[in-house]
Amino acid sequence: MGFDFTVYKGSHDGKVLKSTTHKDYLKGDQVLVKVTHSGVCFTDVHYRQADMVLGHEGVGIVAEIGSDVKDLKVGDTVGWGYEHDCCGRCKSCLSGWETMCPDRKMYGLADFDQGSFASHAIWREAFLFKIPPNLSPEDAAPLMCAGSTVFNALHSANVVSTSRVGIIGVGGLGHLAIQFAAKMGCETVVFSGTESKKDDAIKLGAKEFYATKGLTSLDIGKPLDHLIVTTSSQPDWHLYIGLMAPCGTISPVSVDNKDLTIPYMPLLLNTLRIQGGIVSARKLHREMLDFAAFHGIKSINMHFPLNVDGIERSLKTLTEGKMRYRGVLIARD
Repeated sequence: MGFDFTVYKGSHDGKVLKSTTHKDYLKGDQVLVKVTHSGVCFTDVHYRQADMVLGHEGVGIVAEIGSDVKDLKVGDTVGWGYEHDCCGRCKSCLSGWETMCPDRKMYGLADFDQGSFASHAIWREAFLFKIPPNLSPEDAAPLMCAGSTVFNALHSANVVSTSRVGIIGVGGLGHLAIQFAAKMGCETVVFSGTESKKDDAIKLGAKEFYATKGLTSLDIGKPLDHLIVTTSSQPDWHLYIGLMAPCGTISPVSVDNKDLTIPYMPLLLNTLRIQGGIVSARKLHREMLDFAAFHGIKSINMHFPLNVDGIERSLKTLTEGKMRYRGVLIARD
């Protein structure tokens, strides 16, 4: 007895495979979620050759609850992101930084038999987020990782409404970072390779836009207090380091396995800070969802069915750089 549900896994040759996961009866604060939507993240591309269930931007409906569930009820719309559990006892957990817990359970590192590319999933209530009523499931899904990541970067850098914030890249992360920074009241400056995304960037809230392909120097007038780097590879740091105001913060948020090599003396002489970061801890994640719902922050999405063909097409679109700007898989009953 228990639960059997459909999941979609990576494989050694990179093909998406349909499979089944079995879970026993719900225990403690566990919640069975029927998946309705899932965002598609480039991290899913990184793991498509692993023997694990893919997807970590899940949204769905509570279908059943365990005996210790306190707040959620059947029928609630909930979401989950990169982190699934933590120890709850260490210094990081007790200070509200459970994303830094040494025993954290995260996508790609634990719970390999579950993900958001699935018909259902079972997670602890403590790591599920109730979706605000004025935020649709489709709009909520990309916020579970992409929105959480850029909001965390803005928060960790102590961005305030008077900050001048630069954002490199207008993609899945960048187009959300633009909206969050603009709605925070920041002077938002966007950098992209070409002019092709300029109109979108301006509509999303950018006050300035600079196309950088082929340039060896940039003149943007006032310096930047903060720089959020959302591109899939590192930028030419020589092009940007001189744009930073003294005591400014550079926040890389996308994955690149190459070493960070950055001009040393400008970093030293201008007291610049490089702030790494991943997704938000739960308190900040909740605030991010409320902020997005209140300010109408929404991902620009391309839709795909939540099945093998839809997943394959979404990952291909993402890999080819043709996603504008976030893929969302939609379950069809």
